[in-house]
Parts: sequence; structure tokens; C-alpha cells
Amino acid sequence: MADDENEDVDDEAVAAEWAAMAEEGDGEGGDDDDAMAAEWAAMADDDDDGADGAPGRVLDQDEIDSLLGFEGGDDDGETTGIHALINSALVSYERLPMLDIVFDRMVRMTSTSLRNFTSDNIEVSIDNISSVRFGDYLNSIPLPAMLAVFRAEEWDNYGLMTIDSNLIYSIVDVLLGGRRGTAPMRIEGRPYTTIEQNLVERMIAVILKDLCASFEPLSPVRFTFDRLETNPRFATIARPPNAAILIKFRVDMEDRGGRLEVLFPYATLEPIRELLLQRFMGEKFGRDSIWEGHLASELWCTKVPVSAILDEQTMSLREVMRFEVGQTIPLQATPTSDVEIRCGNVPMMKGNMGKAGQNVAVKVQQSYVKPELNVPAQ
Repeated sequence: MADDENEDVDDEAVAAEWAAMAEEGDGEGGDDDDAMAAEWAAMADDDDDGADGAPGRVLDQDEIDSLLGFEGGDDDGETTGIHALINSALVSYERLPMLDIVFDRMVRMTSTSLRNFTSDNIEVSIDNISSVRFGDYLNSIPLPAMLAVFRAEEWDNYGLMTIDSNLIYSIVDVLLGGRRGTAPMRIEGRPYTTIEQNLVERMIAVILKDLCASFEPLSPVRFTFDRLETNPRFATIARPPNAAILIKFRVDMEDRGGRLEVLFPYATLEPIRELLLQRFMGEKFGRDSIWEGHLASELWCTKVPVSAILDEQTMSLREVMRFEVGQTIPLQATPTSDVEIRCGNVPMMKGNMGKAGQNVAVKVQQSYVKPELNVPAQ
């Protein structure tokens, strides 16, 4: 404690002495004073450094927000910093080019279907297609809203459709004969009535039918309505961290309308992932059916030499080296013995030797089946 007090006294005495010198030197050497002040400021910064040499500067709040990627000034919606690293695990929908074609087809079909359904002038458009985490999407749904859970039968998984309150009241108002030019009346805080839910279910059935027709050229699938929820917790169809594809639609009915959102977890689209990777309908990924047919036809016309083996004997190298001209090698074959026909070293057929006109012939009695590879169990 005594040492600390002595150091404080010394520091105060030095500071007072230099303050007095600075007062005496005012107006005499401005440049020297500036240089000396800069030198002492640098020494003060060095004194502020820790004992281990670490700088004593502390990041301000703006720098911390920039590092973590929580800057509020980005209008383009791009994330940076740690937040971008966390979300980098999401697969971009741009890697599935066929989704744009499928949902563009759905927009055209749904516009016509909803016009017939409501007898009103309706325009459907796509706002954007993005990749989101399922849990983040559920937390971002503005309530009140209706969430329709539907099942993809052939893919054995589920999807989610969200209808916001503006679209719900607009559809109910149109179907019940509301006048044009007047905004639908909304009573905040009350649950949706049975009539409103039934009308929305009818609209959902129309949209799901168009969604099935949109996927039909790519992969036949049947979407069936499962249930209608108003609480996002009860509409959970995937784990919160799972990635999903979110498609946002805008439904305009002259002076009224709302938003419609369709969400597919990546697990739902996994069975047709290879088809969604195509850049255009019917892409073969490098395969050419014309060349395949040409190659097959040429292979059938290819001449392949075969050998008819009467008999084989195993002899030692010494016996082979003693062969002489005119020596006879006896074979164990008889007129009724089987003859094996080979292509190279691969046995193809087995038959009996005979004669057809002036030619020696082999009558095929048996064909060899290609043996299956016995893969040892792991």
C-alpha cells in the first residue's frame, strides 16, 4: 500500500511540474510544445497498455455491431460478420433453378383459378424466393394469421401455407358480397369464426390444386390439406434449425388484397432434388440419347472373335521345352465331350461338336450366366 501511495505522489508531482513548465512556455515555442505534447500522449498510450503488451483500446458499440453483423444501416438485407457465418449453412434456392419455373407456372394458374373462385379481378405475383430457417420463420409470422399444413403424398412429407389477416378478410369480404372500394372491417383481438375458416379452406384447396398442377410436368405429386392452425406452435412440421424454401406471393384485388406464403422444408423437396437442379425441363446432364442409340447400334454390328476349346491340359515347363516336331499330344476329349466357347478368357457358351455341310459346327447346349459379385458384409 505504501509503495502505491508513493507512486501516486510521484506521478502527481511530475504532472504538476510539467503543467508549470507548459504555462511558462506558452507563446514562446508553439511547434516544440505540439511535438512534446504528441510525444507525451504516445507515452501515455504506452502506459495504458497492459503488462503483457496488449493494447488498451476498447471497441465502441458501432464497431461491435459491425463485427457481429447487426448493423441497422444495411438497406439491401445483406448480413455480415458472425451473423453471416451462422447463416452460411443455409442452401441458397438459386441452386434449385427449376423452382422459379414451377412457381412462375403456379402464379399464372392461381390467378385464373382465384378469378373463377371469387368472380373478381385478382392478380397474383411473386415477391421473392429465399432460404430461411424454419424456427426463424415461425417467429417472424405476423399474427393474427392462418397457417395451413398440407401433405405431399408421394414425397411423404409436409409443407406450410400462411395467409395473412389482410388476405383473409379480403377473401371473406369478396365471397360474402362486400362492396368494392371499401376496406374490409377488421376487429383486432378476436379469433376467426367458423365461416371465415371454412371460406379460407376452400381457397386453400384451390391453391393446392394449382400447386399440384405446377409440379406435374416435373414430378407428379398430390398435395392434400391436413389441418388449419392459428397458433404457429401447432403448425410445426420441421425442427427449428432446419433449412426451408420460402415463397412469398402477393394477391391484389383492386383496392384490397394481402400476402400468401408457401414454405417447403428441404427434406420435403429432397426426393426431387435432382430434378430441381435442372436448368431447363428435360435436361439430361450431359447424356445424349442420339449418341446412345448410335453407339448401341454400332455395338450390335461389331465382330467379336470367339474360340472353341476342345480340351485343356496342364503341363510343366520342362515338358513344353522338350516338344519336338511330329510329337503327338493326346487330348481327353471324345466325340460326345462338351466344347466350351470363349471370348478372350471369358466363357460364353457350352455345346457339342458336329458338322454342318463342309464346316465343323458346335451346337449350343448351355449359356453361362454372369456371376454376381459377392460383396462381403461390413
